[in-house]
Amino acid sequence: MASRTGKRTAAAKGKAAPSGRARPSLSPRLIVEACLRLLDAEGADALTFRRIGARLGADPTALYRHFRNKDDLLLAVADHLLEESIEGFEPSEDWRQTLRTLFIRNRKVYLAHPRAAVLATVRITRRPAEMRVIEMVLAALADAGFPPDQAVRHYRALVDFVLGWSCMDATYSTLDPHARDADESAWTGAYAAVPAATHPHIAAAAPYLASVEDDANFGFALDLMLDAIAARAPAPDPAGAAGADGAQACRSRDERV
Repeated sequence: MASRTGKRTAAAKGKAAPSGRARPSLSPRLIVEACLRLLDAEGADALTFRRIGARLGADPTALYRHFRNKDDLLLAVADHLLEESIEGFEPSEDWRQTLRTLFIRNRKVYLAHPRAAVLATVRITRRPAEMRVIEMVLAALADAGFPPDQAVRHYRALVDFVLGWSCMDATYSTLDPHARDADESAWTGAYAAVPAATHPHIAAAAPYLASVEDDANFGFALDLMLDAIAARAPAPDPAGAAGADGAQACRSRDERV
């Protein structure tokens, strides 16, 4: 609306919030980042377009120009976490190192945003970052020698393992601190007190149960998976190698002629 002087007010242009501060121009990324901050701070129950709009100083209906509904927004948040985990990541020439580093990075990001991870790890985003991750995993498995049909089976086993483990860790980290403390003290309390007469193996292992550290344990379990995949990787075809050597020898003779 124009004033009597013919000048449009900043609020009419949509460039200022009621507080007088300039409103940011909405974009999908800005909305996703605000959604992630809200999830980090208050969890899924607080996640509404009204609350996200309030954080951005925007009308909640403006969010619908970028996302059809809350589920569409949650899928974008899930993909944002994957994008964060592969930022600056370059696959190694060693397929195993590529997968190990990639999955450790994935889990690290999920644990940095546990309330979002509980929602994200069980979804398929169908978005660019997820497709990049899938492409990298399948490429690494192809480098290991697996044809596409076998690569897919190993891809699913690996990714489901990482997502399941990350979801478990993320869910645990959102528990009430008193509940976590009680669970963690069980290894040095309840299990250390188990009598050997009834539970000899627990009694024998009790001094070591509390020493298992979560990050190291994830790395250990991931290595077990990668060891198994490496053991199942197709061996190089000796006949194919011999054939290639023969073809090279023929080409060399032809070149001499």
